[in-house]
Amino acid sequence: MTQSGSPISASDVAKVARLARLDIDDAQVEHFTEQLGKVMGHFSDIDALDLSSVEPMTQPYPLVNVMREDIELPTLDTDEVLAAAPAAEERRFRVPPIVGLDG
Repeated sequence: MTQSGSPISASDVAKVARLARLDIDDAQVEHFTEQLGKVMGHFSDIDALDLSSVEPMTQPYPLVNVMREDIELPTLDTDEVLAAAPAAEERRFRVPPIVGLDG
């Protein structure tokens, strides 16, 4: 905790904003410091709970099988789709290179 008893300081908020390249003024720093302090206070409330008898869970609802059956359906005609493309080559879309460009 910081000197004032808040779990986060204005300098912490300003530093994170700077690292995230956010342009916030002093009033916003104070506003977000207050809001984040409240959020972190809620975490303190949760940390204070005795949860030793609570089993960990990865999903709040029991899931059996969320995968759908793999059914082959009609698709678009390849020639028709490639005819509408700006550029095609060897029955594939041709796109400009992006790897290895200087600059």
